[in-house]
Amino acid sequence: MSRVGKHPVVIPDGVDFAVAGQDVTVKGKLGELSATMPPEVRIVVENDAVRVSPRDDSTRARAMWGTSRSLVNNMVTGVSEGFKIGLEIHGVGFRAAIDGKVLKLQLGYSHDIKYPIPEGITITCERPTRIAVAGADRQRVGQVAADIRAFRKPEPYKGKGIRYENEWVRRKEGKKK
Repeated sequence: MSRVGKHPVVIPDGVDFAVAGQDVTVKGKLGELSATMPPEVRIVVENDAVRVSPRDDSTRARAMWGTSRSLVNNMVTGVSEGFKIGLEIHGVGFRAAIDGKVLKLQLGYSHDIKYPIPEGITITCERPTRIAVAGADRQRVGQVAADIRAFRKPEPYKGKGIRYENEWVRRKEGKKK
C-alpha cells in the first residue's frame, strides 16, 4: 500500500487542472505542464483536490500509484510556485555570467564554456560565483543544474568546482613529503 499515493493533491487558487483519459494538463501563472500517466492508475478530481488510485492490486499498479501522485504534485507545485536549485562555484578565477540566452562559464579550462539556456528555464547569476536555475518543470530544472555541475565537478583535494548550494564535499589529504 502506497503511503505517498494515499494523500490527495490540493489544487491551489489560480491553477487549472484537466484530465482527459490518462493525459493530465496543469495550467498556472508560471506556465503549462502536461504528462501522460500510466494506464495502471486512475486519476479523479474532486473538491479542489486530485486523488490517484490504482486500478487493480498488481505490483506494477501499486508501484505506479505513488509515482503518479508525486508527478501530479510536482506539476501542480511547478506551475504555482516553481522550483529553484542553487549552484556555487569554488576556485580562483572561476566565474559565471549571463550573455543574452547563453550562460558563460570560466572554469580554468583554456576556453570559456558557453551553455545555451533551454526554453522554459531561467538562469540568473546574483554574483559571479553563484548560479540559480529556476523553472516550472522539476525534472528539467534538476537536469539543467546537473549538466552545469558536470562541466567541473567538485574535486576532493582543494574543493574546486561547481557544487550544489548545500552540498558537502568530502576533502582528502594531499601527498606527504
